[in-house]
Amino acid sequence: MTVPAHSVVPAPVEVIPAPGVAFALRPDAVIEAPTAFLGSYLADVLRPPTGFALPVVTAGAGPGDIALVLADVAGLPDDGYELEATADRVTIRSRTETGLFHGVQTLRQLLPSTVEARTVHAGPWTVPGGRIRDYPRYGYRGAMLDVARHFFGVEVVKRFVDQISRYKLNVLHLHLSDDQGWRLAVDAWPRLAEVGGATQAGGGPGGHYTKAQYAELVAYAAARHVTLVPELDMPGHVNAALTAYPELTCDGAAPPPYTGVDVGFSTLCVGKDVTYAFVRQVLAEVAALTPGPYLHIGGDEAHSTPAADYREFLRRVQPLVTATGKTVLGWHQIGPADPVPGRTVQYWGRTPEPDEDARAAIANGDRLLLSPANRVYLDMKYDPQTPIGLDWAGHITVRTAYDWDPATLLPGTPDVIGVEAPLWTETVATPADIDLLTFPRLPAVAELAWSPQSRRDWTEFRSRLAAHGPRWTLQGIGFHPDPEIPWT
Repeated sequence: MTVPAHSVVPAPVEVIPAPGVAFALRPDAVIEAPTAFLGSYLADVLRPPTGFALPVVTAGAGPGDIALVLADVAGLPDDGYELEATADRVTIRSRTETGLFHGVQTLRQLLPSTVEARTVHAGPWTVPGGRIRDYPRYGYRGAMLDVARHFFGVEVVKRFVDQISRYKLNVLHLHLSDDQGWRLAVDAWPRLAEVGGATQAGGGPGGHYTKAQYAELVAYAAARHVTLVPELDMPGHVNAALTAYPELTCDGAAPPPYTGVDVGFSTLCVGKDVTYAFVRQVLAEVAALTPGPYLHIGGDEAHSTPAADYREFLRRVQPLVTATGKTVLGWHQIGPADPVPGRTVQYWGRTPEPDEDARAAIANGDRLLLSPANRVYLDMKYDPQTPIGLDWAGHITVRTAYDWDPATLLPGTPDVIGVEAPLWTETVATPADIDLLTFPRLPAVAELAWSPQSRRDWTEFRSRLAAHGPRWTLQGIGFHPDPEIPWT
């Protein structure tokens, strides 16, 4: 069965169908690609379900083949692509490997859902004829995974990278530290991981990433055109760090490890010089491991830090970020603090009317990353019957996550760089829990961030999304069957 081109999620900018035309992948087909990774990535998708050999070549694709071509495509930005399917060939063109990778994600959605199987299925393996021209609305299209409340190992994070990159998200924000755990080894402060990483919410062994494992995650994500953004939350959400190094407290006493889920009770001691030595050394080590442009310093829910101390802390810490060559990223509570050039604040407010902190960020000219809690917080329940999740920001159905416009969420004309969907893990302990709360809402957020507003329509989206249920089942993703979606 030929999959209609309009089933693609996120919705492409332009689809020009060729009625009556379809490309059929043959057993003798080859894949032409400019790099070994791109060709192998596509071949690894297609070989298991088709049983075809699909050798990868760098040039010479002909009739019956698939070609990924680096080329200047008029009218498209660097990360855009053009996909053309004729009866004889599928060609994806882009100026960059990133654009070609995005085109590959569209191609796999144009093939029958059984392309996601890992065992051989009967064909035919057809692609509808026509042309797709596509590019993203926003440059930052992210998802956040909280590995501090509950720790998730390298393979789980890699799986999450695979899931988000299939929907053209290009940022993975890792929440690496909180009251419940510190998850990244730091040579200058080894007890952070050894002691601070030894527990998690609800108890249990916790865990942490070695620097080599973190570098492995950075490289794995980068190969899939996903940038990793590390977050080390401060000056609050630091109980794990204080347990490991009590000299970071004002009284020098180590608090016990914390396995609960309350917030706002911990703080670094703003008046001590050791605090800034700690921050400087930690940020320098993490920046050296992270090729992406951002270091996220948190800044939220610092209820135990007096307001004057909070501002003083940020006055001293933000330049430590810029000294590493990175851009400051923080939750929108950092808005009232004096900005540094390029600062970006992540808005997680629950209402369209911004709070005082967000208004300060807008007045300062900060760039905004939108993560409104009552729209895109993936840790919220879908409904009262959802077995895991929270509900302090309300219940978030797929329609709630989809049916808003980032350009009009906040008044004025703030510099919105994109959208990010956070998954906090107070109640999330297994990969199956991640799947349940992520799908089907993640593709809705992906379309918010990628597709032009003119191409977005709830009624039409729900039909396109329905066709992805069988794909997720074949990928082993246990998703929530939102009753508003006409699942196929």
